[in-house]
Amino acid sequence: MKHLLAAAAAVAALSAQAADVPLPYEAKAKHVGVVNCASSLCHGSITEWKGSNVLQNEYVTWSRVDKHALRANQVLLNDQSKRIAKNLGLKQPAHEAKICVDCHGHNPPADQRGERFKASDGVSCEACHGPAENWIKSHVAPGATHQDNLKNGLYPTSDPVALAKLCLSCHFGNKDKFVTHRIMGAGHPRISFELDTFTQTQPAHFVVDEDWMKRKGSWDGIRLWAIGQALAAQEQLDVILDPKRGRDGLFPELVVFDCHACHHPMSDTRWKPRVGTRPGTIRFNDSNLLMLRQIVKRAFPAESGSFNDLVLSLHKAVAGEGGDALDAARKLRKGLEAVVEKLRTRPFEDADLRAMLQGLIDDGLAGQYTDYAGAEQASMAIGSVLNFLAKRGAVRDVKAANASLDRLFVTVKDDEKYKHERFQQALAGLKTTVAR
Repeated sequence: MKHLLAAAAAVAALSAQAADVPLPYEAKAKHVGVVNCASSLCHGSITEWKGSNVLQNEYVTWSRVDKHALRANQVLLNDQSKRIAKNLGLKQPAHEAKICVDCHGHNPPADQRGERFKASDGVSCEACHGPAENWIKSHVAPGATHQDNLKNGLYPTSDPVALAKLCLSCHFGNKDKFVTHRIMGAGHPRISFELDTFTQTQPAHFVVDEDWMKRKGSWDGIRLWAIGQALAAQEQLDVILDPKRGRDGLFPELVVFDCHACHHPMSDTRWKPRVGTRPGTIRFNDSNLLMLRQIVKRAFPAESGSFNDLVLSLHKAVAGEGGDALDAARKLRKGLEAVVEKLRTRPFEDADLRAMLQGLIDDGLAGQYTDYAGAEQASMAIGSVLNFLAKRGAVRDVKAANASLDRLFVTVKDDEKYKHERFQQALAGLKTTVAR
């Protein structure tokens, strides 16, 4: 524990910069609108440009096939969204209500909207890349560098910590926008997210090539996955520690707990002694922490024991079985800060990936993923690690591995039909396949 807490105080310069950068919706510059990026001579080309250091068709990719585009906003017009708004007693329809549009669109203050800004564009360019008032002209100037663009307000999406904070601000929430248990009770779907998986499945409007890395630095997907797990866990702990978000009347904010610990038939007596707590307690959703267990074990073995102790202390304190929950959450959060800082510079070799893959599978076979959230997160994690190994040519039979992975994903396709035994059977098959 001492190693983790001490390391949290030593913040690297790059990390400090990323932490200090306001999220796009927090920045004070004007948001000029998507149309300013959509010219065929800018990012609106139908096809990729040869000889250009960017694709030039970014707007077309985003607008045609990316769900962040118009679709994110248009979903607020459907019957389900209307029902949620009605159940919540909103005074405005969903497509106008701040509580909805903050994440299903780009919702800067009225005085920060340019003349060509359209809220109906959805999660638009500036929602992720930052308000363009101060960089839209300079970023195409001769000799302009990526660092120049960042200084002018471009959001650093190439930084894994900054990217994780950006994505999680909507795909989980933060102090300003947050899907509460009440919103879910009104009909909102359960929140599910894993940074690398979602990044890989999003239609890419960029290519990480030699030129990209020269301007923005190397891109390491496994590091992105690991940092994403840590920051997702941090966001959950921030809810517990936030006096406004952490409670809802007599109850704690239930969205940070395991949904399926309560939402299952009474006849389904699924409880098993996994985290040192007794039956009848509402369990903290530790799906990200379960993934971090293997990350820390491999990347920082000297801190593995203390990290596991911090997690166990949180579980027991939250369940009322010893210790103060807020104190346990603070200590674990400090430990996670240290993990993130170390992950920034920790390289992952093939042996590291194989060890983490084996650990993720073995944890599942040992019963660590009895709950759906853990199994879902583990499936995405295993898929990510296998993908990294395959890209490095370190998987002997990629076709067989993909087939086994597909069978694993089938078992977590529907949370209401999840059966732990079937998941374990698929895991056992995957273990045999990757061991060949």
